[in-house]
Amino acid sequence: MKKTVLAVVAFFFLYAINAQEKTMQLSLEEAINFALENSYNTQAARNDMNAAKEKVWETTTIGLPQVNAKVDYQNFLKQPVSLLPAAAFDNTTSTVETVEDYFDLERNRDPTAPDGFIPVVFGTKQNVNASVTLTQLLFDGSYLVGLQAAKTFLKISEQAEEKTALVTREAVINAYGNVLVTEKSILILEGNIKILQKNFNDAKKIYENGLNEEEDVEQLEITLGNLKNQYNSVVRMKEIAYQMLNLSLGNATNTNLILTDTLDGLAEENINLALIGTAFNYTNHIDFRISENDRETKRLMVKLEQSKALPSLNAFVNYGSQAFSDSFTFFNGNQQWFGSSLLGVSLNVPIFSSFGRKSKTAQAKIALETADLRLEETRQKLSLQAQKAKNDYQLSIENYETSKKNVGLAERIEKKQRIKFFEGISSSFDLLQAQNQLYAQQQNYIQSMLNVIAQKAALENALNIPTK
Repeated sequence: MKKTVLAVVAFFFLYAINAQEKTMQLSLEEAINFALENSYNTQAARNDMNAAKEKVWETTTIGLPQVNAKVDYQNFLKQPVSLLPAAAFDNTTSTVETVEDYFDLERNRDPTAPDGFIPVVFGTKQNVNASVTLTQLLFDGSYLVGLQAAKTFLKISEQAEEKTALVTREAVINAYGNVLVTEKSILILEGNIKILQKNFNDAKKIYENGLNEEEDVEQLEITLGNLKNQYNSVVRMKEIAYQMLNLSLGNATNTNLILTDTLDGLAEENINLALIGTAFNYTNHIDFRISENDRETKRLMVKLEQSKALPSLNAFVNYGSQAFSDSFTFFNGNQQWFGSSLLGVSLNVPIFSSFGRKSKTAQAKIALETADLRLEETRQKLSLQAQKAKNDYQLSIENYETSKKNVGLAERIEKKQRIKFFEGISSSFDLLQAQNQLYAQQQNYIQSMLNVIAQKAALENALNIPTK
């Protein structure tokens, strides 16, 4: 029994430790830094950059010495036969010395062999040929262009990683803000439901005493039911919002998160009117640099097609050794091996391709012209995007300040209408209007805070302000 109790205690102790390990406390800045190291997109971009580095080295090795070894083993299950003219043996005294020798040769001749030929088997039944070859590229225009293209490809991967960091930062800010919005909405709805529940209970008692109409009670009941439904919906959205934040961070979706920043605090921190006056320099923007790199890639493609008209020169040196035997004796110490070596140079000169190379070069030049057009389009779009982001950010600040003021006014109006209603001065319809106005202003206020945070992140991306 004691062992069972100890086992249960140990299980819950380990479970508690495991639960603590899966809990993270994060401010917004900490969440951004965590995502920049651990998000799925960041890890994928990092892998792409590492693969690009390996691609550069792969291309470089084409122009470096290449060594290859080769071993061929042959075992003739039935050796091939060669035919030699019989006349070649007529004067061979060592083979035909007498008339009897000649008739013996004729009798032993293969009957399937053509007249006037003698079947002969050359070589041994088994043989091994081992060789080592060293090759070296001396000149190839395509290789030189390929080296430049590989470096450009690496730059593209580095820029993609930088772009991923900016996108990841904005995604985390939005996801973090959405969680805070649900938390804030739940608090406000809980307060509204508590007040409305009390109003409903009080109105019901007043009705039971015959001092108001049943319609007034029913109207409050309808509003209370709608608030409760809205509350339940936001509670369910809260779980999804946390899962989305975990996903943007690169965590398991069931990781327990404790957010240390508040929506109100972040809204105030993200108001920076000086950012609106920041000058925009499109040449430093990551999207423009990516377009420039794409244009450089197309330029190298033109050079590549042009380089294919140049000759290529390769050198090689080979050493091999052969062994022959009628049985497998190649590992015996007395097996005789015959060596050979070869040095050579290979020159390949393209002469005529039926204008195929000309057509490919023309296609590459057209692609380069298109890249120039896209580069100019990117410049125009980025300038427009920066201006729009500034306007949106300024509008979000103005809406936040207005909503903050309006929610205070709506609270006072609703409170006055509630007092008038219970004093019998105003109707339930007037109270309903005041309540709906308050709830709408509360939602506008919450959304305006999120917009300030999100629009600032969008503006920083539009201005290409680097992540810390």
